[in-house]
Amino acid sequence: MLTRIISGAVGVVLLVGILIFHDTVVLPIAVAAIIAVMLFELLRAVKLHKCIPVLCAVEACGIAVPFISYRSLLTKLIHNPVAYNSIDGTASLLTFAVTLLAAFVVFLTWLKKHKELRYEQIFFALAVMVLVPQAMTSMVRIEGFSDENGLFLLVMGLCGAWIADTGAYFTGTFIGKHKLCPEISPKKTVEGLIGGIVITGLVYAIAFSVYSGEFVITEALLTFLLGAVCAVIGTVGDLSASMIKRQIGFKDYGKIMPGHGGLMDRFDSVLFVLPTFYAFISLTGIFK
Repeated sequence: MLTRIISGAVGVVLLVGILIFHDTVVLPIAVAAIIAVMLFELLRAVKLHKCIPVLCAVEACGIAVPFISYRSLLTKLIHNPVAYNSIDGTASLLTFAVTLLAAFVVFLTWLKKHKELRYEQIFFALAVMVLVPQAMTSMVRIEGFSDENGLFLLVMGLCGAWIADTGAYFTGTFIGKHKLCPEISPKKTVEGLIGGIVITGLVYAIAFSVYSGEFVITEALLTFLLGAVCAVIGTVGDLSASMIKRQIGFKDYGKIMPGHGGLMDRFDSVLFVLPTFYAFISLTGIFK
């Protein structure tokens, strides 16, 4: 327990440090580091971490994506919408090119080592190479969404999954009776899920209202909906990561955080919540 608490405290300190320097290159560097570790943990899960060409291609692609996205946001510093739109389009094309090149290397490696590598391993590697960098780079995109409110939105995006986890845990502990997915996650309950959804929605509605300094019913309902959606999506992400571990036979994805496992164990739900949060605020224009 003590190890878990110390490890968690260190993680919180690092996260706070990153958030303090959120508007600098520290953010994409931190995101790239997180992506690199998560990809390594996932490749190790399917025994591809010792295949150097695949490992290097996937890692290079993952590390590049947050820096490409950060570069596309730099023009906001000079408040030039025309330049921003142009560079943002170029960044999307560059991201596609980098991902395509990495996929080409993976397929070439597969052709060369077709007797050793299974198609399940290859397509798993391709899937996580696209999903993980794009999802985690949402941190950079969320921070750059608004000049004034970027930090607040980033914190709320990260907390979307963690609030739901906490709310579901306490609700499930006190009134949970019906198992949600007993074969995948025995401790999760239907009551816990509902509690997590309601609590996250309420926290979002209150937090956004307090931050804006006024209570607007339409905004409160919209942010409650955002919190509820994040809670559901986060649960799906958590269960999906747990299902992979159970099918592979892993307890944890890694040991980088003693008592907590790997970064995939900590960010599995965040992996789904961040892009959902970014899509929601982009479509609604809330706190632009």
